[in-house]
Amino acid sequence: MNAVLDHPPATPDLEAVKRRQQATWASGDFAVIGTTLQIVGESLAEAVDLRAGERVLDVAAGNGNATLAAARRFADVTSTDYVPALLDKGRARAAAEGLAVQFQVADAEALPFPDARFDVVLSTFGAMFTPDHRRSAGEMLRVLRPGGRLGLANWTPEGFIGRLFKIVGAHVPPPAGVASPALWGTESHLAALFGGQAAQIRCERRVFNFRYRGIAHWLQVFRDYYGPTHKAFAALDAGGQQALQHDITVLLEQANTGGVSSLVVPAEYLEIVVTKR
Repeated sequence: MNAVLDHPPATPDLEAVKRRQQATWASGDFAVIGTTLQIVGESLAEAVDLRAGERVLDVAAGNGNATLAAARRFADVTSTDYVPALLDKGRARAAAEGLAVQFQVADAEALPFPDARFDVVLSTFGAMFTPDHRRSAGEMLRVLRPGGRLGLANWTPEGFIGRLFKIVGAHVPPPAGVASPALWGTESHLAALFGGQAAQIRCERRVFNFRYRGIAHWLQVFRDYYGPTHKAFAALDAGGQQALQHDITVLLEQANTGGVSSLVVPAEYLEIVVTKR
């Protein structure tokens, strides 16, 4: 009999994957990179036409880029993440600006809020990393009222971060059977996740520019502070680390539009607005 039929692939333990992911995002200090992405939160708040007084939930908020963008527009904001240290960074940023925000530890796949609680749900480069895509998509829709808007910013597979993920995955393979987070940056996957409850799905390709002093600076920051690359380097021996650094360096050289004296890397992402029926 066919060996594949004799030994079907094991169903991944998504809870175990989630625990490892949580440890990954808790490692390093994502806030160092997260603060540079603030413009994405501002753009997303405009894309969903956010209004003062609306009830807003930021899912997998990290250190609060979409949270702050919504609070600056006088919304009633709840900021959530499953890494408490990142919420602490968001709390400090909100306090520095005198913004009133509620912060709550929460899992994007099991949001602790009643149905239809929010007018707007946001997530910038956050919910896309959940291991169970349908579960997190369903939770975001569940807590959104009918007629409410879901705004997402997700890296595309073809863009710089999508290509970076492929390089990292070639050196440190991801868990078998877990869907790639880059699928959230494709219109077809979004239609599959949200189409059944969506009155409208609008997608626009946008570009965020990573701006660093040079390739060595980018490598140092992402190796020290960005959870996925931090953990990938830590999982490899010296030779493996050198090989990974070489491949990332080649990618940076190819993507750099800043010339020899700087590093400017355009990174494509998909800005999505889903209006719930």
